[in-house]
Amino acid sequence: MAGGEAGIRIAADIGGTFTDVVVNSPDGDLVLGKALTNLERAWQGIREALAVVGSQLDVSVADLIQNCGYFLYSTTRATNAIVEGKAARTAFLVTAGFPDILLLREGGKSEPFNLRMPYPEPYVPRHLTFEITERVDSEGSILTPLDEQSVEAALAAARAADVEAIGVCLLWSVVNPAHELRVAELVEGVWPEVPVTVSHRLNPVIHEYRRASGTCIDASLKPLMQDHVRQLRDDLAAEGFTGVLFLANSVGGVSRAEDVIERPIYSVGSGPSLAPVAAQTYAEAERNGAPESATPNVIVCDTGGTSFDVGLITGGEIQRSRDTWIGGRFIGHLTGVSSVDIRSIGAGGGSIAWIDAGGLLRVGPQSAGSTPGPACYGRGGTSPTVTDAAVVLGYLDPHSFAGGRLELSLDAAREVVGAQLAEPLGCSLQEAASSVLVIAAELMVSAIKDLTVKQGFDPRTSLVVAGGGAAGLMIAPIARELGCQRVLVPRTAGALSACGGQFANLVAEAARTHFTDTSDFDGAVVGELVNELAAELDGVASSLVDVQASSIAKTFYAQCRYPYQIWDLEVPLPELDLRASDAAAQLEEAFHIQHEQILGVRELGQRVECLAWVGRLEVALEREEYGRPEGLARGVAVEPTAVQEAFFGQSGQHGTPRFAGSELSTGVTLTGPTIVDEPTTTIVVPPGSTLSVTGAGNYLLTLDLATAAAPVEPA
Repeated sequence: MAGGEAGIRIAADIGGTFTDVVVNSPDGDLVLGKALTNLERAWQGIREALAVVGSQLDVSVADLIQNCGYFLYSTTRATNAIVEGKAARTAFLVTAGFPDILLLREGGKSEPFNLRMPYPEPYVPRHLTFEITERVDSEGSILTPLDEQSVEAALAAARAADVEAIGVCLLWSVVNPAHELRVAELVEGVWPEVPVTVSHRLNPVIHEYRRASGTCIDASLKPLMQDHVRQLRDDLAAEGFTGVLFLANSVGGVSRAEDVIERPIYSVGSGPSLAPVAAQTYAEAERNGAPESATPNVIVCDTGGTSFDVGLITGGEIQRSRDTWIGGRFIGHLTGVSSVDIRSIGAGGGSIAWIDAGGLLRVGPQSAGSTPGPACYGRGGTSPTVTDAAVVLGYLDPHSFAGGRLELSLDAAREVVGAQLAEPLGCSLQEAASSVLVIAAELMVSAIKDLTVKQGFDPRTSLVVAGGGAAGLMIAPIARELGCQRVLVPRTAGALSACGGQFANLVAEAARTHFTDTSDFDGAVVGELVNELAAELDGVASSLVDVQASSIAKTFYAQCRYPYQIWDLEVPLPELDLRASDAAAQLEEAFHIQHEQILGVRELGQRVECLAWVGRLEVALEREEYGRPEGLARGVAVEPTAVQEAFFGQSGQHGTPRFAGSELSTGVTLTGPTIVDEPTTTIVVPPGSTLSVTGAGNYLLTLDLATAAAPVEPA
């Protein structure tokens, strides 16, 4: 594998409210820039954020771009298009007799036995679903030959309906793809400009709904992502960029831009997937030479302006899943492809607080976004948000927010919180603002418990890594509610996902379908399949001629389940000789253990069905060893920049010292109540807690769970 000098690495993450960029400086530090997101043209927000970085490094945006070897980009555009119904108008071509795959799903609805409950709307409506005359059985035999006239008729109807993309998912194409391949050829022949996704190439799994859903989602995103990436490439080229463009993928890594264009479904949830990558890196740096067994499990909390995302790292591994629903389980749409297991809710700094018809205070899921933004931004916002509440409570300094580049209006925050919340609730201004943060924190705790407690995982033994611009505002009450005593807040917390881009590996996957079970295990055939996967991944690695790699690793997995189950689990195959006489027994035991860890039960003596085989390639991009912030001499005390009044629930009002993070050195410990201002985030240390600067230059928040002040109950 060849390649030139990597040069500067720029990672950009486009969120609903803020655009974050992270640049590795010549001395190895990570330099952050943050700007409001431009929803019309992503580059405008990136450029403004790069200008912030350039001012710190005393270079121009053009200099940064022209010396950039790798540009790593993540965006919520694909996810938002699905949620908002703004993806391309898509036709669904399916085997005759099976037009309702997208409607019935796997269970169909949240209450499958409630006959009065309608099914949720399918991703592609029935009038854009076209039945193709053909049939292949589960052994791959052709029962009904492909009727090409039915394909041509479907394409003519789709063209008349102004379709912009086509998804093709025929029964048992994962065993015999001949009909799907021929349909793709026919589309190319009569309608070459329309993008097509065929299911056996995208996600070769047995489950019809997962293949169909992922296929239609992928097809619908192709026009959108092709235009978006093309626009970004043009903007970068105009600034003189000649390096390699990578896009974040859902697997927790990055891919070549052209690979994401080919399979844009992997860009769904790609931004949040990088936060655990950064958290894993920071948690490892804090291990300080402790044995591997001492590394705690990590709960990753990423609190942005629009959403709150939570992920999990157990046993040093980022947790992934193929059960990623966009818009909620059963009521949304399933991607079916490998993704970092992220749970997201509409709760962030821009979440709007409101009072419902019953007089109860609610927070989110609506967000003020970047336009107009919270009322305190002074950009026309008229609704109270979490950020406005934090300003009222004294947590955010109006003069130092976003490094002083955005002056906040305390009067505007007080006006909307007072008029729209405090007065209707009949409480004080501070009580109303505190209740907003309490409710937002409870929503976030529920999301964390959904990923941990509901899956049999005890969060109390975990380290919490907090990221996002709003991370430091509420992480203390969140951790306290979970029973977690330690919270790590990286200095780069305000751009945790973008930092994940700096640390991410290039990740690619390949899969093969072959059904067998452990009672009659076909080790020779499976071994050949794994060899095919390895060869395919080697081909991907060898194609990276313009990328410098420090290491290359391949791992293999089996998708397994107990007989007759719908859901399957991905079981790693570490150093397992699939041809060995005890291979089936080893695979069974590995599945039993994983099933018990995730679902709390194992069926000893039960055989295990193996549905598919997956290979994952991870190429570590060569990078400089990042330095640690030097700051002042170790343990040197500093004076606060100010002492201001701040409200801490039942503990009441306190004169609270504020410190500039840039002045705090390794070894310094602060006792709450206190507040630390970083350029991209603010860390609130409540009474009964301490904040220490670690040897790696990050912040460790330690909570006194026994004596920490309780929050005000929601009004």
